[in-house]
Amino acid sequence: MPQATRRWISEKVKSLNESNVLPFHDILDAEMVNAALASAGVTFKERIYTPFVTLCMFLSQVLDPDHSCRAGVARLIVWLAVNHRKRCSPDTNSYSDARQRLPLEVIVELVHQTAHKIEAGASDKWLWKGRRTSLIGGSTSSMPDTPKNQRAFPQANTQEIGLGFPVMRCVALISLATGVVRDLALGPYKGKETGETALFRTLLDGLERGEIVLGDRCFGSYFMIAELRQRGVDGLFRMHQRRKFDFRGGRQLGFEDHVVTWTKPERPEWMDEETYAQIPNQMEIRELRFKVQRPGFRVNELVLVTTMLDSEEYTKEELADLFLQRWNIELDLRSIKDVLQMDVLRCKTPEMVEKEIWIHLLGYNLIRGVAAKAAEAHDKQPRLISFKGTLQTMTAFQEALRWATPPDREHMVAAMLRAIAHHAVGDRPGRVEARANKRRPKCQKLLMEPRKQARKRLLQAA
Repeated sequence: MPQATRRWISEKVKSLNESNVLPFHDILDAEMVNAALASAGVTFKERIYTPFVTLCMFLSQVLDPDHSCRAGVARLIVWLAVNHRKRCSPDTNSYSDARQRLPLEVIVELVHQTAHKIEAGASDKWLWKGRRTSLIGGSTSSMPDTPKNQRAFPQANTQEIGLGFPVMRCVALISLATGVVRDLALGPYKGKETGETALFRTLLDGLERGEIVLGDRCFGSYFMIAELRQRGVDGLFRMHQRRKFDFRGGRQLGFEDHVVTWTKPERPEWMDEETYAQIPNQMEIRELRFKVQRPGFRVNELVLVTTMLDSEEYTKEELADLFLQRWNIELDLRSIKDVLQMDVLRCKTPEMVEKEIWIHLLGYNLIRGVAAKAAEAHDKQPRLISFKGTLQTMTAFQEALRWATPPDREHMVAAMLRAIAHHAVGDRPGRVEARANKRRPKCQKLLMEPRKQARKRLLQAA
C-alpha cells in the first residue's frame, strides 16, 4: 500500500475517532485497522463510504439499539454535517453496497487482534493459578428465509419448507479472565462434520501451550483430549455421557478422585488413518466426582475428567470450583445474542451473514475491553462487571464525550469507567426461580403455510 494512502487512511481514522470520541479508540486504533486492511489487499478511492467509514458504521449498528441501516446512515449524515464534510444521500443502497465490498477477513482479523490486545493487558490477578483459561461452547442463530441462506444453512428437518428459517451453528472460544471472544467457528446446523466438536477442532491451532480449556461433556472424548495434550493444553470437561466410570479402581488421590488409564477407541469415520496412528494407544486421565450444593442447580453431582493429574497442585475442590465457572460462556453467548441482538440475524446472503456475525463479535470484544479497563482502574475482576451495564454506560456518555473539550474528556472518561465498575453482576446466593414466564404473549395465529401462498389465498378470498 502506498505511503500516501496509508497517511490518508490514518487521518481518516484519527478524524473519526476524535469526532466520535469512542471509549475504545485505544483498543481498536488506526494502526490495527491499517494492518488489517493492508493484509486483505484492500484498495481505496476518494469516496464517502471508504472501507474504514463502512467498518465504523457497521460497528455502530451493533452498538446501537437500532440496528437498521437507515439509522447507521443517519449517524453518518450527522457526523458529516458537524465536521463540514460533503453530505451524502439518506438512501441506504450505497452503504449496503459498501458493506458487501468490505472483506470478511478484515473483520475477522480485527476480532483476533482486539482479543489478543485485551488479553495481553490482563492482570495476573485475573488468571487461575497464573494460567490462561479458555471456555468453549456452542450456540445457534437464525436468519432471513432466503434461497441463498437456505442452501448454505439449511433449516431443521422438523420444520416444513417455507415455514422454517435457516439456522447457523457456531462454537466460540472465550477467555475466562476477560470474557473476550478469541475465535469462532461456524457452519450449518445439520450435515456431516457440523457438530460442536467438529467445529472446535478447527480452532485447536489457536490454543497456546500451557493454557486450560473448559468444556461440557461433548468435548470430553478420548480423541479431543489427546489432541489437546499434543498441543500442551490441559482440559477440564464433564464426563461424556457414554463413558463408564468406577471410582473403586485406579490410582487413588482422594475420595471419588483417582487417575485411570483410558484406551484408544476404534478409528471413527471422520478421522484418517495417519492421524489415528499418531494418537497414543493409552492415556492417564484423572476422574473426580463432587456434589453440587447450590439451590436451584439442575444437577446434584458432576463427574469431571481432566489431564491435570497433580492432586497437590490442583486439588479436587479447586478443579470443581474452576469447572463451575464454565457457566460464564453461557452468559457470554446470551450477552451477544440478547444484548447485542445477534439471536436473529438480518442479512439475506450467507456472505453478509458471516460478516454480521463477526462484526457483532468485534463490538462485543470492544465492550469487554472497556470493562477490563474499568476493572483495572478500580481493582475489580472483569467477570464481576455487568456487560449490559457497560454498554448502557458507554451509550449514555457517548454524546457528552463527543462535544466535550479535550481538557474535559479525560475527566469524563474517568467518570465513565468509575460508573462501569459500579455495575456489578448480580450475586444473589440461594435464589431459585421457575424456568417460566409470567407475562403471556399476545395471541396471534401461527403461519402454517408459506407466506406467499397465504397472501395469494387472502387475495383470492377478497
